[in-house]
Amino acid sequence: MNEVIGRDDILLVTLDTLRFDVAAELAAAGRLPNLARYLPGGGWEKRHAPGSFTYASHQAIFAGFLPTPASQGPHPRLFAARFEGSETTAGRTFVYDTPDFVSALAGVGYHTVCLGGVGFFNKRGPMGSVLPGLFEESHWEAEFSVASPTSFEAQIVRAEEVVAALPAERRLFLFVNVSALHQPNWFHLPGATREAGDSRETHAAALEYVDRHIGRLFAAASSRRRCFAIVCSDHGTAYGDGGFTGHRLGHEAVWTVPYAQFFLERSA
Repeated sequence: MNEVIGRDDILLVTLDTLRFDVAAELAAAGRLPNLARYLPGGGWEKRHAPGSFTYASHQAIFAGFLPTPASQGPHPRLFAARFEGSETTAGRTFVYDTPDFVSALAGVGYHTVCLGGVGFFNKRGPMGSVLPGLFEESHWEAEFSVASPTSFEAQIVRAEEVVAALPAERRLFLFVNVSALHQPNWFHLPGATREAGDSRETHAAALEYVDRHIGRLFAAASSRRRCFAIVCSDHGTAYGDGGFTGHRLGHEAVWTVPYAQFFLERSA
C-alpha cells in the first residue's frame, strides 16, 4: 500500500448487508458477470466482518480493520494506525498517525468523498453525520436510500459527477456505501411482493441488480488513472437462519462476508 498511496486513486465499496454464501453462489453460477471479471479467480474471498451492523463495522473499517480473512492469522493489514504491539502491521502496511485512514489519505493529498446509502450516512441527525463527517465531501439523498429501487444507479450518477469535477492531478479516495442489498430488497425480484417481504432470493436479486450497473462505477473510478479497488460487505444478514432474522446478532450468516481487492486499469 505504500506504493499504491500517492500513485493510484482508491475506491472502497461496501455492499451493505451482503451475505457471503449468496455472493459466492451467484459468482459460481455465472450470475455476476461484471463483478466476476475483477474478482481474483472469479470468486469472492471468505472473510469475517469487524462488526455485526453498519455503524460498528464501518467505524472499524475506517480505522483500518477491514474484514479479516477467515483463517488463522495474524493477517497483515492494508491500513493501520501507528501503535506499539500491533501484530497486523507489516512492512507493506500504510501506517498513519491519525485516528482513521480517511483523514490520513486526506493528509497525503487525496480528496476524500463519501456517497452514503443506508441511514447511518443520511446526515439527518448527529449519528447519521458521524461517518460522512470523516470525509472532505459527502453526499446522501433519498434516491440513495434502502427504499429506492434505483438507489445504486443514482449513486453512480453522483460518482460520475464527482469524478468529472475533480482536477486531473488530484488523487481521489471514493467511498460508496451500497444500500440495495439491505432490507427492503423485495422489489429487485420480479414477481415478489411487499406483503411476501424480503428473502434470500430477493437478496440475491438485489446483488444481480448491483452487478448490472457496477461497471459504470468502475469506469468512473478508473477514468483518470489506475485505481485500487476494495469491494466487500460490512456484515451479512439472516433470513430465518437458525430462527434468526436480520443482523446485529452473532450468527454465521452475519459474521461471514465476501471480500475482494484488485486494480482497475485506466479506462479512458
